[in-house]
Amino acid sequence: MDFSFASLPPVRGKLIETAPLAPYTWFRVGGPADALFLPADEEDLAQFLAALPEEVPVTVLGVGSNLIVRDGGIEGVVVRLAGGYWGNIESEGSLLAARAGALDLSVAKYAAKAGLAGLSFLSGIPGSLGGATRTNAGCYGRELKDVLAGARAVTRTGDVVKLSPEHFGFSYRHSDLPDDLIVTTLILRADGEDDPATLADEIAAHQARRAETQPIRDKTSGSTFANPDPPGTENARSAWKLVDAAGCRGLRVGGAQVSDKHCNFLINTGDATAADLEALGELVRARVLATSGVDLRWEVRRIGRLK
Repeated sequence: MDFSFASLPPVRGKLIETAPLAPYTWFRVGGPADALFLPADEEDLAQFLAALPEEVPVTVLGVGSNLIVRDGGIEGVVVRLAGGYWGNIESEGSLLAARAGALDLSVAKYAAKAGLAGLSFLSGIPGSLGGATRTNAGCYGRELKDVLAGARAVTRTGDVVKLSPEHFGFSYRHSDLPDDLIVTTLILRADGEDDPATLADEIAAHQARRAETQPIRDKTSGSTFANPDPPGTENARSAWKLVDAAGCRGLRVGGAQVSDKHCNFLINTGDATAADLEALGELVRARVLATSGVDLRWEVRRIGRLK
């Protein structure tokens, strides 16, 4: 692809040439984007995409909580939806509308303060709502599909469209949405009303559980691998137990390590490259396959060019 930064359409937000992406990911690794676009709002995003030549690749980035950007960086334009306009949340009745860059924890806290029940589980999901929806993220027995009532999105050609839950094609830790469809706003439906203090206590309990069982203070991400069996499956197998049984707890490749605290998490010990993290993940997958016959599926997205 012949890429010219100067030829990109004008925007009201920010366009940054050869922008480092490591600071935007929880692993703090990865090469630069050819161009990084921080749209001011949905209209700015739609107008930019409508004017962008169709041969220019577009990649969407939220807060980078479940992502490895490879060391060669990302071709074309990376669109980042985070902060400001993109973190807005509001509610009416039992419905809550949140833009894609709103943090899952912020959505849970907003819902609790408004007395909206059934959304506290979001506090256990790292990252932003847009990213969580892409993978039908979930925890504590609930998933995004259980609460999603609808959404707005922008197509690669700049059209703003409305989506029903059926458009997402949700399954366990998966959505069928096309990669070039950018979700901008999500509508969630609460289960009803509850006492705000009770809901706040639920969130505090979820947060305490995460801190006790996961390496949240390290440079890490969400869960590395999806569990082989969906929740509720009889004799369901857990990814972390398979990793542990394969002798991978504490395993290292370069600056990347399988967490000693929870072995379904990889951590950057300080000087890891994206290649270290991906190689470690593949080594773990190979050992699990050899010991248990289970082919673990990556839950962390890996995107970009190899260096």
